Amino acid sequence: MSRLVIVVEKASDWGSYYPSDNVVTAQEYLKEPIGSDDERTQVINLCRSYKYLGTGYYVSLLAEARGHKVIPSVRTINDLRRRSVYGLDIDDLNQKLSKFLPDGGRDTTDFGVLVYFGQTASESLEDIARQVFELFPCPILRIEFERERVWQIAAIKPTGLHTLSDPQEDAFAQALDKFSKKLWRKPRARKKFRFDLAMLADPGDPMPPSNKRALKAFVEAGAELGIEVDTITKNDYTKLAEYDGLFIRETTALDNHTYRFANKAEKEDMVVIDDPSSILKCTNKIYLHDLLRSRKLPTPRTEILYRDEPKKLAELPDVLGFPIVLKIPDGSFSRGIVKVENVERLKEAADDLFQHTALVLAQEFMFTEFDWRIGILNREPLYACKYFMSRGHWQIYNHGAKGTAKSGGFETMPVRAVPAEVLKLALKATAPIGDGLYGVDIKQAGERTAVIEVNDNPSIDAGVEDAYLGEDLYRRIMDEFLRRMERKRLGLRS
Repeated sequence: MSRLVIVVEKASDWGSYYPSDNVVTAQEYLKEPIGSDDERTQVINLCRSYKYLGTGYYVSLLAEARGHKVIPSVRTINDLRRRSVYGLDIDDLNQKLSKFLPDGGRDTTDFGVLVYFGQTASESLEDIARQVFELFPCPILRIEFERERVWQIAAIKPTGLHTLSDPQEDAFAQALDKFSKKLWRKPRARKKFRFDLAMLADPGDPMPPSNKRALKAFVEAGAELGIEVDTITKNDYTKLAEYDGLFIRETTALDNHTYRFANKAEKEDMVVIDDPSSILKCTNKIYLHDLLRSRKLPTPRTEILYRDEPKKLAELPDVLGFPIVLKIPDGSFSRGIVKVENVERLKEAADDLFQHTALVLAQEFMFTEFDWRIGILNREPLYACKYFMSRGHWQIYNHGAKGTAKSGGFETMPVRAVPAEVLKLALKATAPIGDGLYGVDIKQAGERTAVIEVNDNPSIDAGVEDAYLGEDLYRRIMDEFLRRMERKRLGLRS
């Protein structure tokens, strides 16, 4: 995928390790460009200092100028100089540090730990170490803690390889080996690909957007087009910059790693589906409803309920009538959605949902035997399905069913067989969101059509959404990635 170059300030700094063709001195790197135009190069800058306009600073600066992926980047070096710890989840730092400190450490007022590529020897501080590395990707960091009344992070400082003791050098070598996966391991023979695409998936998700057969089909379709598709997990955040693109095949949310991955990919100027803007617009039903309403697109009659406005809740039956559907803003796959038939159940369900959110969406109940799902890619229809309600249930997914969630049947068809008004509405619904991959859910009752929601991460399962297009469905999506990555390489806009 990419050539690995390790830059040390002096050759002696690498003296404790096996000689390697991957290792060069800073002077060698600064004088002579390394790598070729058709080879992606990953640089690990292990200079003794990253002082502004110093040797280590220039290694990272010229690496970026040469199009190399470098750690630490110039941005990281500048951020570390400002010593900002904004965004760190340190609410439970006291509890973690009390587990870390040995007996008799009550009088300790300050100490530090070393972090190698996001790894530390202390299990209780692993989360902190990982978060620090994600914010400030740097090979070796020292996190300094201090306590007055409570523990807090006092400083985060880059540290040189030359300062490590023998045991620390061993720990660093293990972390570097794990991070690079290439330094001492002979790479397997592999076909050369034009582009590398990371596909983010969760092997443990019981209801993933794509099943295993579909993920395999994406890999095969990419290979046919000269794209190597690697399936990655949330633990591969630090490797993301090695790729040309990111394809998210996990259920997205603003408050989890999927949004962080999308944001990082966009900042690295990678091709990304789902992009952060699409995740923002689609994953919150309150936001999406307001967006659709501003475009005057038909939706079920909807009211927004506020936790501190019981009067509006009491008036709801007169406004919408029963049944009423209540939804939490960030629910997915029919989760966080309740249908209520009377005032007592309305109050009970609303109270329960308000435990999790300050706002709740209330909609009229539109009964249909199925929902349309229209797949849209780059502002064009891609596939079409009818999702039928789960047997004896009012939703596609029945999470109350015994065992795993039960879902209704489906019918996949050519796009040309879809009523024109449904296609037109699906395209209008995605127009203000972006040019990514979306699934638009639409109800059709008589002459009335209404947008239920727009999914930024639509289901693409082998045997369902691909039932009509087959392998061509995966090929079309990979072809869109290829088109965008080629334009990125040429410096053109999508």
